[in-house]
Amino acid sequence: MTTYIALALIFLVSFAATRTADGEVPSVADFAACNGEAPEAVKAGTASPTRGDYVRADSARAGAVTMDAIDFTGGVIESSDPQIHGMKAEGAQDATYQAAYRSCMRRKGF
Repeated sequence: MTTYIALALIFLVSFAATRTADGEVPSVADFAACNGEAPEAVKAGTASPTRGDYVRADSARAGAVTMDAIDFTGGVIESSDPQIHGMKAEGAQDATYQAAYRSCMRRKGF
């Protein structure tokens, strides 16, 4: 009987201690802040692009719409990936800019 009480207590405490997911969506202010920070990080050399950044940059320079629902044809990137959504299309042509933008969005919790 004490085992059941202990398990129930552990369950209730763990349930009470867990946070609910907020499901926040990046705002225009988040996009503007990261688009402002990215060029500074590129100049400082603090961003490290990944292979995916290079692939997206090549696609952006070609003006392509890729298979993973990223639209490079507008003024900003439209993507289901919150770490690149809202990036300036001009900046998306540079893999290092993309890395800096993604890093900023990650720090903001996206």
